[in-house]
Amino acid sequence: MAALGDRAALTYDPEPRGMLRAREAVCRYYAARGADVGAEQIFLTTSTSEAYSWVFRLLCDAGDGVLIAQPSYPLFDFLAQIEDVRLVPYPLVYDHGWQIDFDDLRERITARAESRIRAIALVHPNNPTGHFTKAEERRELERICAEFGLALIVDEVFLDYSVPGNEARSFAAGEHSTLTFVLSGISKIAALPQMKAAWIAGFGPAGLRPEGELKVALERLEIVADTFLSMNAPVQCALPTWLAGCAGIQEQIRARTQANLRSLDHALLRVPAVMRLEVEAGWYAVLRVPALGSDEDLAVRLVEERAVSVHPGYFFGFGGDGWLVVSLLTAEEDFRKGVGEICGMFEARE
Repeated sequence: MAALGDRAALTYDPEPRGMLRAREAVCRYYAARGADVGAEQIFLTTSTSEAYSWVFRLLCDAGDGVLIAQPSYPLFDFLAQIEDVRLVPYPLVYDHGWQIDFDDLRERITARAESRIRAIALVHPNNPTGHFTKAEERRELERICAEFGLALIVDEVFLDYSVPGNEARSFAAGEHSTLTFVLSGISKIAALPQMKAAWIAGFGPAGLRPEGELKVALERLEIVADTFLSMNAPVQCALPTWLAGCAGIQEQIRARTQANLRSLDHALLRVPAVMRLEVEAGWYAVLRVPALGSDEDLAVRLVEERAVSVHPGYFFGFGGDGWLVVSLLTAEEDFRKGVGEICGMFEARE
């Protein structure tokens, strides 16, 4: 809280891209993750939701389409509707782990010329599946974007929460063969959703050279940012402190989610009818359960009969019934009891 007391916040000196020292703090965050990002490539926003809104405004006219992975976070539907953008889902498929179906992705681009597809969006790692976009998947996505003239929008809010053995590289790192926008923020990075600070980092094949499309895109994005005015000064002043101190809370979160994942796996040993799908990162677990009714009915029954709250699969776009999504952020003792109640419901059915 002390970081919010910086008296520099009393001076009104708006910058469309955000205060330089706040953007430099974001650059240091990426440098620690192997990415060389300049402050001129960063735009501060009040949330990743706002960041999506700005990128949609930059890339799309009304009625244009953006490809989005499915399953995925349901808020995207509302964000797209507000901006008059059409979301075109492409599937993540599960076969000993989650992966992108590139044949289907290409088909949705070529078969939907009327949608005027402008970009491919993905969450890396995905929410709620925990799927990391692998290096070869990234290369194929960039090849497709280059082939069809599409931009790439990558949401990395869960990047720092990998399961051991599944470390992933930020899309901010490495070469960029297509126009790419990487989104993130302190809602997840520092577990501070109430402080409303996020950003867009822009990349392109020619870097910031005058002839490159990135230079033009960032100039246009600055007009969007300037139209909405700078985010609040106290949070911008505090951002360097919060980013510098995020490792502590991240370690606490990883410790809790891993403990809960172990507890879940142990409990499911006695219930063969329920399977946990592989998770590589994030703080959710996806359960495949017997489809004896709708997922919504099952979720309601768990609340009413067992005092347990879960997400039904259709919230995230899972096809059919038989899917539940559980949060691994729950306090460990509460989580253990809740999982016991879920198992008890299916044991009773057996």
